[in-house]
Amino acid sequence: MSILLPTNLQQCPSSSLSPSPPLFSPPSPSTAFAVVGTRRRCLRLVTSCVSSVQSSVANGSAPAAVVVERDQIRLGLPSKGRMAADSIDLLKDCQLFVKQVNPRQYVAQIPQLPNTEVWFQRPKDIVRKLLSGDLDLGIVGLDTLSEYGQENEDLIIVHEALNFGDCHLSIAIPNYGIFENIKSLKELAQMPQWSEERPLRVATGFTYLGPKFMKENGIKHVTFSTADGALEAAPAMGIADAILDLVSSGTTLKENNLKEIEGGVVLESQAALVASRRALTERKGALNTVHEILERLEAHLKADGQFTVVANMRGNSAEEVAERVLSQPSLSGLQGPTISPVYCTQNGQVSVDYYAIVICVPKKALYDSVKQLRAIGGSGVLVSPLTYIFDEDTPRWGQLLRNLGV
Repeated sequence: MSILLPTNLQQCPSSSLSPSPPLFSPPSPSTAFAVVGTRRRCLRLVTSCVSSVQSSVANGSAPAAVVVERDQIRLGLPSKGRMAADSIDLLKDCQLFVKQVNPRQYVAQIPQLPNTEVWFQRPKDIVRKLLSGDLDLGIVGLDTLSEYGQENEDLIIVHEALNFGDCHLSIAIPNYGIFENIKSLKELAQMPQWSEERPLRVATGFTYLGPKFMKENGIKHVTFSTADGALEAAPAMGIADAILDLVSSGTTLKENNLKEIEGGVVLESQAALVASRRALTERKGALNTVHEILERLEAHLKADGQFTVVANMRGNSAEEVAERVLSQPSLSGLQGPTISPVYCTQNGQVSVDYYAIVICVPKKALYDSVKQLRAIGGSGVLVSPLTYIFDEDTPRWGQLLRNLGV
């Protein structure tokens, strides 16, 4: 984390002191006391500055973003766990290879982006360092961004759906006891047990989003206790009435006799590419780097789960074949089928009896599309996965420029 020294501390170098006495000449008592006194004042200022920064970090707040001069654009990636592996895999799929010389090092390079450094950090620290100006870009979950970013205007979402890290932040209560028949947030709030003296106790690691959600839903008698792990055990231990935690499949909740309730989802989350607004507008090269990353991401993610289907179809003309293909809505492709003649030789002459159809089909509709092609005369069907789909322009790029006002 960068530490900016106060103005009075920056004016503390020895150049501000009285001229030093000649070498080997003992200083006068007054000069010696002046030097010692000034140094002590500088030391107190340094101690005060560092203590202030440490206090702000301990309280979860981040210093105001400052764009420090440096040549490299810094991209923060999660340092551990599934999010870390998925982030690197996604970049690899986009032909951006993270080269880490030593797995114990926290910094790496991307050869395809020579002006970019990769810094491995805890997800919450990625958000904090985006705010402090120590990182320019980062990949984090929307839940982490919302909890630690706290709607700070300097944080801007470049791409909100990277197709991994899917989960949702939700309230869960026991299946038994006084909660057995409670099925919604409204019913939970209206339970007569809660009062100012005995509020609803919620265990969570989301101490910003939790109170905010309860306030927005008009639930007054509630208190939160901080916890980072094994939240599911809190109600059974009697230290909480409910929990607020991330849920993926819901299996862990069921195994601990907990249930989600209607209206209790705080937010839907998945991995997102986030940037510092100030870095994008003030740091040289940052916006160009984001443009390239975004182009690669958009092209790969749009192609993910799509297949190219090629088939031959007998017909008298390309138009007649097109009519048959377009009669099946699932065969229209991205902007319509591509139809081209298939040339063959008959009796020494070149003729056209077949036409090749090329369409793009989602994975979930692949088999049905092949059956439809066969039904209208298609044969020799070839299927291959798509890697990239590049549009004329990247939709999110235009949106980003509008958000930045450039």
